[in-house]
Amino acid sequence: MPRLLAGLVDDAAVFPPGSAPLPEAVAAHRDHRTAWYADLVGPLLVPASSVSTGALSGLVDPAEGYVVGLIGDTGIERLPFALSFLAPDGVTARQIEVPVAKRGEDPQPGLTELIKLAERLGDVKVYAEIPLTLGLMAALDTLAEARAAGLEIAAKFRTGGLAAELFPTPGELAAVICACRDRDLPFKLTAGLHHAVRHLDPETGFTHHGFGNVLAATLAAADGAEVPEVAVLLAAMDPVGLAERARERLDGPRPLWIGYGSCSIVEPLTDLIRLGLVNGGYDQ
Repeated sequence: MPRLLAGLVDDAAVFPPGSAPLPEAVAAHRDHRTAWYADLVGPLLVPASSVSTGALSGLVDPAEGYVVGLIGDTGIERLPFALSFLAPDGVTARQIEVPVAKRGEDPQPGLTELIKLAERLGDVKVYAEIPLTLGLMAALDTLAEARAAGLEIAAKFRTGGLAAELFPTPGELAAVICACRDRDLPFKLTAGLHHAVRHLDPETGFTHHGFGNVLAATLAAADGAEVPEVAVLLAAMDPVGLAERARERLDGPRPLWIGYGSCSIVEPLTDLIRLGLVNGGYDQ
């Protein structure tokens, strides 16, 4: 697995549209972690609401060192309660991801609360999901200041969902990527990134961002490209051009973009093989 793609895709199998039962997701994740493409895969993402009911109990062996990412669907204040259920099962939370505000709300109060929690969590990575609406740039400033002070905290943005307004335009997403670049602030993305190249979903009529577009756009932004050029890459539908940009950097680290969660690992892996960015494990 090329270094550029390491840890690109977190396993969000239990979340829509896949919505796999947790026992199936836990077992399948074990297979991913031992497969030839294991370096592509981040932790299994699990909702705090499930963890808090003891749903992981009996699904993992405390000796195996199972690692998850905890999604704070019960709110920031309930995260410590969910975390308390992991240790007895031998499960480690590598990261926590939680919304700090709803669309149209000021994200600062939620950010303040989450930063206080991050100060108590030590090495656990924390991702603040910030709506692409009111107060976005001020929220990024707050995150950048907290990160500069030594906290393991970064941003997370939604790039899709069940409504058109949850899909940012190429220009909007380009502005966010460049804003994170200017603040030396890593970010994660979630939702809508099912395939490598930007495409129209015929069932919903929504145009989805491609993870290959985001990769090419982020590489360009890290090299100093500004919003218009980054937006062009996000809007591109030429797989060859996007693949060539990534191919030139396969041996290097991925700047800025931590990765994203996908309910399928096979879909992005298949696209990467088709684009010639991964060899398919045939010589493994």
